[in-house]
Amino acid sequence: MMKIEILGPGCPKCKKVAELAEQAVKESGVEVEIIKITDINEIMNRGLMFTPALAIDGEVKSTGRIPNIEEIKKWLKKS
Repeated sequence: MMKIEILGPGCPKCKKVAELAEQAVKESGVEVEIIKITDINEIMNRGLMFTPALAIDGEVKSTGRIPNIEEIKKWLKKS
């Protein structure tokens, strides 16, 4: 099963990315596990300096911004 990770401390932008990811998953009809990672040490260990970040199957797709639904859907198709 595909895995989407939302990395961030839980700020409003992080919540928005999670919300958009969930909506993109519903619209795409793909089976995905969504995990929220809020531990700042784990985020830093991955080399991420900006949040929110979105990763699909371990590959970081977006950092420091809120991607739109169409972008997320595109990433879901390619993964």
